[in-house]
Amino acid sequence: MTAILITGAAGFIGANFARFWRGRYPGDEIVVLDLLTYAGDRRNLDGCADVTFIEGDIGDEALVTRLLRERVIDTVVNFAAQTHVDRSIDDPDAFLKANVVGVHGLLKAARRVWLDAGSGRPHRFHHVSTDEVYGSLSPDAPAFCETTAYAPNSPYAASKAAADHFVRAYGQTFGLQATISNCSNNFGPFQHPEKLIPLFLINALEGRALPIYGDGLQVRDWLFVEDHCAAIDLIVRQGRPGESYNVGGGAELTNLGLIERLCQALDRQFAAEPALAARFRSAPAANGLATSTLKSHVGDRPGHDRRYAIDDGKIRGELGFAPSRDFDASLAATVRWYLDHEDWWRGAMGEAHQGWLERNYRQRPGSGAI
Repeated sequence: MTAILITGAAGFIGANFARFWRGRYPGDEIVVLDLLTYAGDRRNLDGCADVTFIEGDIGDEALVTRLLRERVIDTVVNFAAQTHVDRSIDDPDAFLKANVVGVHGLLKAARRVWLDAGSGRPHRFHHVSTDEVYGSLSPDAPAFCETTAYAPNSPYAASKAAADHFVRAYGQTFGLQATISNCSNNFGPFQHPEKLIPLFLINALEGRALPIYGDGLQVRDWLFVEDHCAAIDLIVRQGRPGESYNVGGGAELTNLGLIERLCQALDRQFAAEPALAARFRSAPAANGLATSTLKSHVGDRPGHDRRYAIDDGKIRGELGFAPSRDFDASLAATVRWYLDHEDWWRGAMGEAHQGWLERNYRQRPGSGAI
């Protein structure tokens, strides 16, 4: 039996991973640690049985040290992070504190318990990162691989790159059994409404504009969150310590292409379920119009990377990873989840988040777009 600490587990990917791990390993002890910032929501773990929730900061070394010792934790999976690029432009300090200083505190606690104390216990420290650390690709450039040089272009990406380097350094210098995964854009249930797919979906349901940065031809690869969880599971159990693994969804789309598919998926749901028109009266699909009529172009954001693409040959070849279903099926399941969980996303759009929307999405040209 494993005792696992999942940090940032009240957030989007962390909560999905806690649910995945509980379903896959029902006998394991799961401890989750989350600071419950605006993007963390205790409701994300509702129904996830036998999980010990601790509210706290990964940078609190005393707290993390106590948890690792008292719970005899042998596995840490770190999702805790500030992740929104626009927010990192507004307040880089918050990203430095959470994504660099916080991760270093977590590493120091792990070193103290697993290495300095000489317990001799096998252990694994897995750090979840992003493809944004690699910077931007030209249209015909090869996809990012694990040896691609880091070239972050936003404060968010820079903070994640710094954390990656610290994790690697703790493996090389102190012998921490650490792995890193760099994933492409995730989507799925429990994603905070500030992110692209839920933001545009909710805007469409409420008849608000779908603001697109610049020409909308920026390219991203899309990964369904359940597939990401399965990939992390493989890395934790079978990945080689000291290695990084890129995780992609095999769905490289322009922003315009993604938005069109999202609009079409929502239109199909309204056509199949006439009762939706009564629930969301302001939606174009409730009034005989295509959701795509809400699209609008706005000014580009500073430092907007043009293209991300993932070469995931390493994790496929070494660990046998492959996404479980195609993009359109995963997108349809995501749209269905948000339609079925209106109370959740309305609750997630609390006063603090609404205030941030007012200050940034409406006042700064181009903000709130993709």
